[in-house]
Amino acid sequence: MRALAAILVLALCAGCESLSYYGQAIGGHIKLLSAARPVEAWLADPATPPDLKGRLETARHIREFASRELHLPDNASYTSYADLNRRFAVWNVFAAPKFSIEPKAECFPFTGCVAYRGFFSEREAQRHAERLRAEGYDVYVGGILAYSTLGWFDDPLLSTFIRYPDAQVARLVFHELAHQVVYAKNDTTFNESFAVTVEEEGVRRWLEADGRTAELAAFHAAQARKRELAARIKETRERLKTIYAMRLSPEQMLEQKRGEFDRLRAAFPGFVPAEPNNAFLVSIALYNELVPAFERLLAEAGSLDAFYERARKLAASGRTTRESVLAQRP
Repeated sequence: MRALAAILVLALCAGCESLSYYGQAIGGHIKLLSAARPVEAWLADPATPPDLKGRLETARHIREFASRELHLPDNASYTSYADLNRRFAVWNVFAAPKFSIEPKAECFPFTGCVAYRGFFSEREAQRHAERLRAEGYDVYVGGILAYSTLGWFDDPLLSTFIRYPDAQVARLVFHELAHQVVYAKNDTTFNESFAVTVEEEGVRRWLEADGRTAELAAFHAAQARKRELAARIKETRERLKTIYAMRLSPEQMLEQKRGEFDRLRAAFPGFVPAEPNNAFLVSIALYNELVPAFERLLAEAGSLDAFYERARKLAASGRTTRESVLAQRP
């Protein structure tokens, strides 16, 4: 509550728009926490549907595995459950200039700058997106199943993902707990890529430990497709960066931009937006761009604990140092 009060004071100093934004953030998070009850309470409640009890039991085993085998924080996070009665926990609004691959930074107290702005209301997220579009930005709004408070609060399991397949539930729990292990201020790509590396290693180990060979094969196939998309997104962004640096007219740059997105859409039909959108590329790159580098560090470390320590040191170092280390080739 002290942290929330401090955020509110800073919001009051920042103007009406900030006050409105922080108000919805504080209110939305408090409402989410208020809806949470311990998993044991849900399991003991006769009114809890049997299928939900089964999902919560699975989630409890996943949570125990996270601390016991992955050495992720052993605290009260993901030991409670909240039914939100909506599809997503929050909606993130990503924005980028029309002729730039760099995201518009959103800066906040304590957490620093990130590459998106989150809303507990889809309507508010869309309103903010429209304002950014009116200012000339490319904008992409993505629904998010879970988020992390970096250990400041006991984040609960949520109805937004509890009925997903077991591997997906495990992936989300491992990912969000990883944010409590390592967090680099003002570096969203570092933070998300680290968490994705932990989640993927964790899901692999969990499926192997449970002897789920069929699910493990499906997981590896999904990973391969995901890597293919990430690589193609990276190539597209690099080509666009070159195009945007050329001395071309806006019309010529837009034509080149459309061509890049047409090729991407042909390779991944039904996934890429109809209109060329740099913010969409940002939303994918943030979570994947540094994963190969982190996988190299994990292999070099030889253990998760050593990997976490190496990542902590990188997070504490300057951004130039981080980028230099992560750019090294094996």
